[in-house]
Amino acid sequence: MSYQARFKVWRGDAGGGGLVDYEIAVNDGEVVLDAIHRLQATQCPDLAVRWNCKAGKCGSCSAEVNGRPRLMCMTRMSVFAPEETVTVTPMRAFPVLRDLVTDVSYNYAKAREVASFVPPPELGPGEYRMQQEDVGRLQEFRKCIECFLCQDTCHVVRDHEENKPAFAGPRFLMRVAELDMHPLDAADGAGIDRRRAAREAHGLGYCNITKCCTEVCPEHIKITDNALIPLKERVVDRSYDPLVWLGSKIRRRGARP
Repeated sequence: MSYQARFKVWRGDAGGGGLVDYEIAVNDGEVVLDAIHRLQATQCPDLAVRWNCKAGKCGSCSAEVNGRPRLMCMTRMSVFAPEETVTVTPMRAFPVLRDLVTDVSYNYAKAREVASFVPPPELGPGEYRMQQEDVGRLQEFRKCIECFLCQDTCHVVRDHEENKPAFAGPRFLMRVAELDMHPLDAADGAGIDRRRAAREAHGLGYCNITKCCTEVCPEHIKITDNALIPLKERVVDRSYDPLVWLGSKIRRRGARP
């Protein structure tokens, strides 16, 4: 079945813009990105949109469809009634470059602030050994395609521009959690305190676990339950548990010459 779908697409740039009405031919089995491509091909070739794989694996075509952060290539037109108007706007949490393309450089800056995996010094290449349980737990976080939809929907970033310098956002707090859970990460021996960094450098305390990041993740990663909440628990243990605090004082005193 083919029909004429009604769209509102945001057009503009950093200087301003607004929603423009279009009618676009849509066929069975198509997704929102198909409709946007047809719009480019038939009505407005200057429409700017970022995409790459069209298979839900590159994270490039992130936008907001009817107000919800989504991958356009994974949003089927069949979820909308034929008479419904589909509104496509750029991700709200990031500055607009043009039309549906936003400047997501904030995310790459935050990625560089997370200390990378530290290999155990006593093991060489090919000598790493992990329990399958640990592999499975960490592999969930490795499914992230960096679409930044979780960053876009997080109200700490979305509604408060002033928080961006101090807050890494759910995607990169998840990365900190992944490394902190890694049984082979030797960060402590290298003088890197991931839990302290999560609290002081990456703004873990800003997160109030509303689970909005989990709800929009196209890879169905349980960001809040499996990464952010466990990381918060470990940070609290390290920072506020009186027995852990006392033990750290004793260890430090015993380390003195």
